[in-house]
Formats: sequence, structure tokens, C-alpha cells
Amino acid sequence: MQPLDWAVIGGYFAVLVGLSFWAVRKKNDTSEDYFLAGHSLGWFVVGASIFASNIGSEHLVGLAGSGATDGVALAHYELHAWCLLVLGWVLVPFYTRSRVFTMPEFLERRYSPAARYTLSIISLVAYVVTKIAVGIYAGGTVFAAVLPEVSLGPLDAFWCGSLLVLAITGAYTIFGGFRAVAYTETLQTVILVLGSALVTYYGLQALGGWGTLRDTLGPEMFNLWKPMVPEGLTFEWAPVEEVNEAGDFTRRAWYFNDNYPWFGMLFCAPIIGLWYWCTDQYIVQRALGAENETQARRGTIFAAFLKLLPVFIFIIPGMICLALAKGGEFEQLSGLIDANGDVVRSEAQAVFPLMVQTVLPVGIRGLVVAGLLSALMSSLAGVFNASSTLVTIDLYKKRFPLATEARLVQVGRWATMAAVAVGLLWIPVIKNADKGLYDFLQSVQGYLAPPIFVVFFLGVFWKRANAAGCLAALLIGFAIGLFRLGVDTAPKVAGPDFAYSEGSFLWICSKIYFQYFSLLITAISTVILVVVSLATRAPDATQISGLTYGSLTAEHKAETRASWGTTDVVTSCVVMALIIAAYVYFSG
Repeated sequence: MQPLDWAVIGGYFAVLVGLSFWAVRKKNDTSEDYFLAGHSLGWFVVGASIFASNIGSEHLVGLAGSGATDGVALAHYELHAWCLLVLGWVLVPFYTRSRVFTMPEFLERRYSPAARYTLSIISLVAYVVTKIAVGIYAGGTVFAAVLPEVSLGPLDAFWCGSLLVLAITGAYTIFGGFRAVAYTETLQTVILVLGSALVTYYGLQALGGWGTLRDTLGPEMFNLWKPMVPEGLTFEWAPVEEVNEAGDFTRRAWYFNDNYPWFGMLFCAPIIGLWYWCTDQYIVQRALGAENETQARRGTIFAAFLKLLPVFIFIIPGMICLALAKGGEFEQLSGLIDANGDVVRSEAQAVFPLMVQTVLPVGIRGLVVAGLLSALMSSLAGVFNASSTLVTIDLYKKRFPLATEARLVQVGRWATMAAVAVGLLWIPVIKNADKGLYDFLQSVQGYLAPPIFVVFFLGVFWKRANAAGCLAALLIGFAIGLFRLGVDTAPKVAGPDFAYSEGSFLWICSKIYFQYFSLLITAISTVILVVVSLATRAPDATQISGLTYGSLTAEHKAETRASWGTTDVVTSCVVMALIIAAYVYFSG
């Protein structure tokens, strides 16, 4: 880092502080102002804020790392831009019509107060064990790679970076509310996209171009579709896993294969995507803050365009870093590969900041580091505000309906601080994730998302779904997900000497690939919701009016139809065409 780099970073923070102060000075004295920016956001801010909230630490650290270890395998998750179109075209009309603050509040309108409480708790647990803890951890990882010499007493660069990102982000989120989050995220989107694109550009320049990248890594690294059974193994149903003296598998059940098999990616990944993009408070809150249905939908379409970028500005830099390491021209990258030329997975989480150190010129390096900080801060700011909203609106206000607006904001701030403290405790667990940060995040979401996905989408498309079925599906699905999360976490907490007995029930559960286990939870949750709903009384027609497709009135349909035009349809079709083109190209 040279003086010019620090000047660029200083300039970025100066603008960020100025924007934050502007947001703090705006009206924030009511819950609608503080948590939804007074429904004042236009489509550009909505879309940029959605993108910045999503593109956080798990992408800069984890997704780039996955590019180095597994190529474009995880691009499936990034090509789920179509899920944002589902949000804009399918669910935004229901959310806008219901005028809710939170997703649990929508479930209360559709089902019951019990469903609201249950989803609030599930969401808060998910935020603590994924978004908050991962964000703090990744902030430390970036600082340790970019500024390894920084220390403060017993705290090394990792912990200094984690706490610094936490302090700065928490400050403007707490005082500025959702308006500060949305507008700072818009700035951060511009810096993040520009800076990350420059990493790809200069990386390809250093490597010798796109053709050299393909030649160096081979077609398999450019293939989205991995086999259900690794080459050389037979398709086995028995729960078996055997390795030879060289450590290679000689026998393995097909559902134990964790190399991103196409079946899991095709059927499980969309479930996680639809849950995340269409029902998660962390994302949907941006659409709820829009001026109207038209602005919310156009914001989701804009976000879908932006969502196509991570494949090229995060995954590809990770692959470029591996190719440069194999070329041997950059000594800083030598630790990324072993003596056989294979990637060292434990080192892959640092490939993006290593690219910043290695290939970028002075000045540009400062801009990209500002982009790194932008992503870390925007993702944390989003989850802080979402946590604050859930605790305040769904738990505290429900319990104390006469609480003043000032009291509600204060409670939300306290809840955010508590969530951060618990998230810090999860960092050692994430640090020991054996396949990487992004995999850890996807696996946890795979365990927690299915029942939420089921109750939202069946609730909108099937008017017979009732409160009893919803609650049963949420509780049982969530219990199964927590069970699997506990099975995965126990060995990491207990230490390297702990292992499940081979062939035991817990051993089999721990070996089942998380995507297949997620599909199992989805199937069980769906059956439970349908069976329980049919076995109990149908929901009241007045309660579900306007909240399901089967209960829409002519007025509801006319209102939605008036909110979109030809431009919205054409741009949505362009997004779908680009997604299909990416799937065709990345097929080996």
C-alpha cells in the first residue's frame, strides 16, 4: 500500500461519512422512517442496495476461494438472478399490498401470529450463525492478507480487522437506520463493481488473456455441471466410503459425493435461491422500502442485472490467481499450490486480497481495497438492520404494542449489539470449515431455508394452506435442519480427535451431501404442510384475501397490471437470455 492508495481509501471513507451524516440528519423519528426509509427509495437505490447487501464477505473471500479450488462450480448460485425476477413479478405485489415491515409479519397475515414468532426466531438464528459471523470473520481475513503487519497488543491483523469493520459499520447503521444503509450501499455498489472488475482486467493482463486461463486450468474448471459420481467410481446406494493408501476414493455412496454434483445444483440450489432472494428479510426489506410496486419491481430487475457480475468479478479472479500461481511468476502466490501443482484449500480463502497485492498498480490497489471494505461493510450493515427490524417489530412491539417509537429504535440497537456478540463466538467454528467459507454459508442456509421456502410459496400459490400446517412445517423442518447443523458442528468444536463411528447413524447423516439433505428437509416440510392443512380447518377467506393467487380480486389484478409496462418485460427477458447464455458457455 502506497500513499496514493491510502489517499484513495481516505477519499472513499470521507464520502461514506458524508453520506452517512446526510442520512442521519434525515427524518428517523418513526419506525417507518427508521426501518423502511419512509417508503422513499427509487428503483436504482433499491437494486443497488439489494446487490450490495448480497455481495459481501462470503463473495470476496469465499466465492473467489471457490474459484481457485473448484472453478465455476458455484456459479450456479450467482446465476440465480432469475430468482430476483420471481421476487419482482410474483411476490412484490403481495408484499406491497399487505404493507408489512417484515417477512414474519407477512406470515402472520397469511397464517397466524405463531408463524410470525417462529420465523422471526429462525431468521435471527440464521443471521447469527451465517451472515454476522461470516461477515466479521471475512473482514479479519481480508485485513490479515492485505495488512498482515497490523497488530494491537495480543490482537493480530485478523482480529483488528474484524473489530474495525464491526465498529465502523455498526456506528452508521445504528444511528442512520435503513436510509443510511440503503444509500451507503448504493455508493458501495459502484466502488465494489468498478474495483472488482479491475482485478479481473489486470489479472487477465498479467496472465496473458482469457485463452491462457482456459489452457492453464483446463475445461473441467469451466464446467458448471459435475457428475453425480466421480470418474472411476460406480453408482452405489449403500452408505459406504472407502479410500486407498493414496487417499483416493475406491468406493463411495453417490449421496456422499460433495463435488457439487449436477443433481443437487439443479434441484437444491434454486430452493436456497428462492428462499434467500424472495423471502429473506435481509434482501426483501429493500423492496419494502420502495416508493411503490413499480419502483420495487424495477429495482429487482436492476439487481438481477448486477447479480450476473459476480461470476466474472469474483469467481474468475480466483481462477486467475490459481493460474498465476501455477505459472510461478509471482512469489507471493507460491503458497497457493503444493508440490504437485494442486491448490492448497486452506490457503484459497485469501486469493482475492492476494490478487490485489500482486497484479494491481498503485492507486488502483487503493480503489479495490476500498471495494473490499465496501462489500464487508454493506453486508454487515444489511444484516444489522434486518436483525434490528425483526427484533423490534416482530418480537418487542408485538409484546409491548404501546411502546414509543424512540423505545422501539433503542430496543433494535440493543438487539443488534447482542447478535454481534454471539456472532463473534461462531468465528472459531467458521475458521475450521474444511471446504471454505462459501461452502459453510451455503450448507447452513441449505439446512434452514427449506421450511421457510415451503410455507411462503405454498402459502401464495395454494390457498388451502393453513396456520396449523405452516407451524408444523416450520417447527419440524427447522428441528431437522438444526439437528444436521449440530452434527456438522460437533467435530469442529470437539477437536481433531473427534470422529463419528463409521457406519453409525450420525456418521451417515454427516456424510450425506448438504444439498441432498436440504432436498430431504424440503420434501418432509412440504408433506407436513399439505397433510396437516388438509386434516384441519381451511383458512378464513377474509384473512387470505389478496394474499394468495386464489383469493385475488379484480381490483387487485388491475392494480398490479397498472404497475408494469413494456420496458419491465423487455429488460426481464434480457436478464433471462444472459443467464441462459452463461449456462451454455460454462459447460466445459
